[in-house]
Amino acid sequence: MDINFFFEVLIGGLLSGVMYALVAIGFVLIYKASGVFNFAQGAMVFFAALTCVGLMDKFGMSLWLAIPCTVVAMILLGIAIERVVLRPLVNQPEITLFMATIGLAFFLEGLAQLLWGSQVHQLPLPIEDVPMQWLLDRFNIVVSQFDVIAAVICGVLVAALALLFAKTRVGRALRAVADDHQAALAVGIPLQRIWAILWAVAGVVALVAGLLWGARNGVQFALTFIALKALPVLILGGFTSVPGAIVGGLIIGASEKLAEVYIGPLVGGGIEGWFPYVLALLFLLVRPEGLFGEKIIRRI
Repeated sequence: MDINFFFEVLIGGLLSGVMYALVAIGFVLIYKASGVFNFAQGAMVFFAALTCVGLMDKFGMSLWLAIPCTVVAMILLGIAIERVVLRPLVNQPEITLFMATIGLAFFLEGLAQLLWGSQVHQLPLPIEDVPMQWLLDRFNIVVSQFDVIAAVICGVLVAALALLFAKTRVGRALRAVADDHQAALAVGIPLQRIWAILWAVAGVVALVAGLLWGARNGVQFALTFIALKALPVLILGGFTSVPGAIVGGLIIGASEKLAEVYIGPLVGGGIEGWFPYVLALLFLLVRPEGLFGEKIIRRI
């Protein structure tokens, strides 16, 4: 086995896993604080990326102007979702909230294409998808410069979110809401305002994920399926843990690439798309709450 090639595949998988983790974090933020599994997160990624390129194409904005405008749009979208969709359904059964996010996903997908069109767009981020020359010269390992920079961007965003949760007054309120809604209300924490902030943050996370994945694969409807890749990440890491989303993303990213290269030829190839779900299914049998989730003991 060529050890250099092995490390190329492994590093590429880990870097892709960081980008999967970013999408998964959008799910975690909403689920942790409100108990809602936001099925619309993939649609938000698509909406954000398409809005950014739409502003550039239709209004002639530069990338550096379109990005902050899209940030504002995603913050407003997140606040509007909380006020129009989530707030009227407070204290409803979880299945009701879940079905509402499914309807929201289809609405956002249609709205994005109604506003900006359904054709595939290129997103010209100033990051070249070329091998990193230093690694190539020193270790003879081919690693994409785009993947490395994208992973660094994701890492910075995750660190910023961690600081938000750990060091700020809003972060303490978010943790209180996540632990117990009723107790948080009892001590005067404005629950609906906290949920609005979370949805706004989830919108910004969706924008970053949309820009990175859109630059790699083109801004198209297929971006909505990126959210499906986050499901195995959530199962492995736990639905309420940001560190779990990161670790789960790394495991899924590395395992799917290694499986495609080393197991795929034995079964005819094409296993990268479904191997993470098989891994997640096996993991559910052992630890259904995830690596970082709270273990639930059921008495029979």
